[in-house]
Amino acid sequence: MEPSRTTSLRALLNRALLLAVAALALRLLYGAFLAVSAAANASSLYPPAAVTAAARRTHVQADVPSPEAWRTRQWRRAVDYHAALLADHLAQGILAPPSRAVCLGGAQEALAMRELGVAAALAVQKKPSPPLVVAGDDRRLPFKPNSVDFVFAGRALDSAKRPADLAAEAARILKPHAHLVLLTSSAADAYSLRSLQALLPSLRLLRSRHINAHDSASTLRELLFQKLHADDTPTSSTAGTSPSNNCSIGEHKLQLLTQAEPLIQEEPLKPWITLKRNINNIKYLPALADISFKRRYVYVDVGARSYGSSIGGWFRKHYPKQNHTFQVYAIEADPAFHAEYSVKKGVTLLPYAAWVKNETLKFEINGDPGKEDEAKANGRGMGRIRPAVGNKMSGEVRSVPAFDFAEWLRQTVTEQDYVVMKMDVEGTEFELIPRMFDTGAICLVDELFLECHYNRWQKCCPGERSPKYENTYEECLDLFSSLRESGVLVHQWW
Repeated sequence: MEPSRTTSLRALLNRALLLAVAALALRLLYGAFLAVSAAANASSLYPPAAVTAAARRTHVQADVPSPEAWRTRQWRRAVDYHAALLADHLAQGILAPPSRAVCLGGAQEALAMRELGVAAALAVQKKPSPPLVVAGDDRRLPFKPNSVDFVFAGRALDSAKRPADLAAEAARILKPHAHLVLLTSSAADAYSLRSLQALLPSLRLLRSRHINAHDSASTLRELLFQKLHADDTPTSSTAGTSPSNNCSIGEHKLQLLTQAEPLIQEEPLKPWITLKRNINNIKYLPALADISFKRRYVYVDVGARSYGSSIGGWFRKHYPKQNHTFQVYAIEADPAFHAEYSVKKGVTLLPYAAWVKNETLKFEINGDPGKEDEAKANGRGMGRIRPAVGNKMSGEVRSVPAFDFAEWLRQTVTEQDYVVMKMDVEGTEFELIPRMFDTGAICLVDELFLECHYNRWQKCCPGERSPKYENTYEECLDLFSSLRESGVLVHQWW
């Protein structure tokens, strides 16, 4: 080969090599430009910690084998949303890289934590999906007591079938002074917030704020709790124990009372009409507040009579239950009504007379003026505990066992339960209500429908008052007023 041709070929190869190097250099510079631009855009959307997470995503995701659903754009947006949210807690030291963190929602939350540098973060779901998700349920989380540094509940309590159980489990696994963060679309009213706090008696609420939801179309409430040390935990009432006898009016009760229908101040001339019409004015508690955060839902019918009188005829058909299932207690001393309750599902019959102590009493069956048609339809008159002194009434009298109703209530329900009560006890309310005040049992009642019995004008006999009761309408009004002044949402019933 000639020397000139060899020299030309070498020059050509050198030029090609230089062009290739230049192209590679331009490509690297362009890639660096894109990375800087992406970081700048991310810094405008997320806190600095979240931007750092974005830079680690490729490495983190490579370590987390995941189902195809985890790779969707929607799933990625959920991870980014939680990363931005949790980065704030990371910056404040509430969450730290060495933390043993548990997420009660989806795997997106756990991956968001890992991208923030919390390497030990785990999510809990019914089915495991290693390494992000371990198996567990509302009643048992797979962690030892006092072993977790941080719990992120997300909106888990909103969707839980048993929010009380899940809340108790979250509190159990937290270390003393550790934190719980939860998001909720509820707790917007004082009553709901207080109900939620009652589910976490060993935790203290540190902060509450509103944030945008994942879809940005609505807002959520973010609540930050801290677990107290055992020595600092306030005592709370639980089933089988006796709560304090003092009733305190909380903000959650005061707000409800401002929205309640007014009491009928003037004695009605036709009470059988006025009180029946008043039912249209009733402001039910579930129409005023969210009742989601309760351990159980209980209806207590004191003086239930037949199943259709109140439980089947009114409560189960008309009371706004917000899709909750209620456990029903029917308290009725008249044995004529006992048999039908044996075939009613979800109803527990207490075949006794509600009273202020445990003893045997005389129980009288007698027609109630103004309710003759109802008595005839049920084949019985209205039962009541016969007074030891006072007017003698004609009718069937028999001995019945009676029980301390206030004490039973304190042993059966707690502040964590939602308790609705109807009381129709033919005048005995003037003994039962004061007893409930004395014992503190009145604090356990969320809503009370009370029929107060007084010597009212008779439907049968114009111008004459009923001789069956000695109390006056003014005394009934005082009873209703004292209940509302103590924070009880009570309604005048009939």
